[in-house]
Amino acid sequence: MPDFDFAIIGAGAAGLSVAAVAAQLGLRVALIEQNRMGGECLHAGCVPSKALLAAAHAATAIQAAPRFGLHPGPPVLDWGGVQRHLSDVISAIAPMDSAERFEALGAEVLKGHARFTAKDRISVDGRSLSARHYVIAAGSHPAIPPLPGLESTPFLTNETLFSLTEPPEHLVIIGAGATGLEMAQAFAGLGCQVTLLEVGRIAPREDVELAQALARVLARQGVCLIEHAEIARVLPGPCVELAGGARIAGSHLLVATGRAPNLDGLGLDVASIATSPRGIVTDRGLRSLTNRRVFAAGDIADPVGLGPRLFTHAGNAHAGIIIRRAVFHLPARLDYRALPRVIFTEPELAQVGLTEEEARAQGQKIQILRANLSENDRAVTEGDRAGLVKLVISPRGRLLGAGILARNAGEMIGLWGLAIREGLPLAKLAQMILPYPTRQEAAKRAVLSGLAPRLFSPAVRRLARWLTRLP
Repeated sequence: MPDFDFAIIGAGAAGLSVAAVAAQLGLRVALIEQNRMGGECLHAGCVPSKALLAAAHAATAIQAAPRFGLHPGPPVLDWGGVQRHLSDVISAIAPMDSAERFEALGAEVLKGHARFTAKDRISVDGRSLSARHYVIAAGSHPAIPPLPGLESTPFLTNETLFSLTEPPEHLVIIGAGATGLEMAQAFAGLGCQVTLLEVGRIAPREDVELAQALARVLARQGVCLIEHAEIARVLPGPCVELAGGARIAGSHLLVATGRAPNLDGLGLDVASIATSPRGIVTDRGLRSLTNRRVFAAGDIADPVGLGPRLFTHAGNAHAGIIIRRAVFHLPARLDYRALPRVIFTEPELAQVGLTEEEARAQGQKIQILRANLSENDRAVTEGDRAGLVKLVISPRGRLLGAGILARNAGEMIGLWGLAIREGLPLAKLAQMILPYPTRQEAAKRAVLSGLAPRLFSPAVRRLARWLTRLP
């Protein structure tokens, strides 16, 4: 008899979600974490970054107050107060991720480093234990590019950025994905000089039209954005030298060039667990292809044909798949067609399903529907008209993808993910009754723009005139 039903390596979002459900089902759960409960998201990712953005957005709102007839003084940055705000936010959320909570649910929480000693056994700092199922949710770490000179130059990552004792005078950021864009806006909003470098275009995974609209917003907010930047080397200072000799000197350097899975030290070869550079190779039900006792969840999972999805909500979805498969023996499989993602700038850039570029690359015949936030009454009343809703529609009138650049776009995108998942036609979406005035109405306006040519066609107009003559 194994010691546990589940041994879960990693107490980040994915591991905690599996542990919470399994423990509440009355199963024997070992939850193993060598660092801090809550993982990257709580301590160095989603939570502190959004708290810092909230501070920056508050400063920006103060500066924008005169347009509403209000004239407060200019905001004064108290960096110690900002740091206390970040700490308070983490402390408020931490109890939900604490060892005490999971022990109260019935799990045994083990502090230590776990590694496999056989295909069906692990060691946690010398304690040997076995489990019916193993869930590896060990997460990821910042991926550092092989730039000449970087190894000898002090730099920040998301793991060290939030512990700065003073604000940077000039923050140079390498990488314009979600982290780079969010932190560029956050520090610019707090009054720091910011230069953002990207070897391609910003937000490379997102719709190019929405990404470039966001780039214009950031430029107006004071971010110096350099796309297609060819970095020759990094010099102490720090200073980034571009091809051609131009140099960008800053007070601090942030490297935000993606993530790499935490594969080292787990003894995966001993347990015959196949890996790739992107993580533990699994089927679409998150079970290891080479060790059926093992599942992978969160950043470390590399499902065949899908690849990793480095989002907390993806890790939570992984937990549901694993519980359905391992506990209830249901044929659960990942389906990322309706998995949303959000860049939490202001405005936010939210995306679900296919972008226009992805759909055209697949050879699909599509229709693009748009609605500008400049024509949305809520956006007009709040003096914040920047933004766009963009829908990708199939020839059969089904939603393939949605992109929203707007304030609170992350709150809006879930509805369109449901429409993709359920295959709802445009006519059904047009029947939604949305409260007025809201930004969500912009998306419905885009839907109606796709139906208007048919609704007001000559044939329908003739029919309407004939029907009105009936008694």
